[in-house]
Amino acid sequence: MIKSMTGFGRCEVMENDRKFTVELKSVNHRYLDVNIKMPKKFGFFESNIRTLLKEYIQRGKVDIFITYEDYTEENFALKYNEDVAASYLKYLNQMAETFGLEKDIRVSTLSRYPEVFTMEEQSVDEKELWTILEKALREACSQFVDSRIAEGERLAADLKEKLNTMLSYVDFIEKRSPDVIIEYKNRLKEKVNELLEDRQMDENRILTEVTIFADKICVDEETVRLRSHVESTRSALDEGGSIGRKLDFIAQEMNREANTILSKTTDLEISDIGINLKTDIEKVREQIQNIE
Repeated sequence: MIKSMTGFGRCEVMENDRKFTVELKSVNHRYLDVNIKMPKKFGFFESNIRTLLKEYIQRGKVDIFITYEDYTEENFALKYNEDVAASYLKYLNQMAETFGLEKDIRVSTLSRYPEVFTMEEQSVDEKELWTILEKALREACSQFVDSRIAEGERLAADLKEKLNTMLSYVDFIEKRSPDVIIEYKNRLKEKVNELLEDRQMDENRILTEVTIFADKICVDEETVRLRSHVESTRSALDEGGSIGRKLDFIAQEMNREANTILSKTTDLEISDIGINLKTDIEKVREQIQNIE
């Protein structure tokens, strides 16, 4: 099957009052480029996440967004920092003695000073969290791959249609090429006849000139190679897999053959068809950029 490099997947998994939400989206890229955005406290999961993603994705610029919500009642614990409170009390008493002030320190006042009481997040079981996150990741990746396959099938169908059109252009060039040589021969004879008037024409010289011309404009090798490249592309599309780079290389070769045909031809009809051929090859190359 063919996969597009454009895809999207999303999944939410909630277990034991903890919820992970995972979203993936991607665009085309020469290699696999993964950008992970998640709470900093889960940074230790990054290596696991990247390893998991490689099971599903070979190429593309992938952005993955991970959010976490904890609904457990024991999520945070209140901590009393006695040493901090003692330091505050010490200095407050010192200030009262130094400046002759009344010692009016109350517990309610002292408790409001910074860091006397703090809320600490309880430690969590990493293994338990990874189990939940992995489920969300795999389901999001599964949806992501399905969307890539669906888009890839549309790309493959469009590419095959363009390949058929390209073959029709090659057919025209192959059919038209012999006529170009005959027309050149006839024009050459007419021109020589005008110049020689009643004198006898050297038929061998005419044949030599025609042979030189035919060799100069011959595009048989180019059309044969174009057919081969088209068939190779079609076969790769049928086989599927990660074929984007291979198809891009074949498209470059097709473009090279089309350029050679255009540089050789002296015929307006072949030139017009050659331009159409080159245009379709460029469209194919653009489409191939989106294949994994």
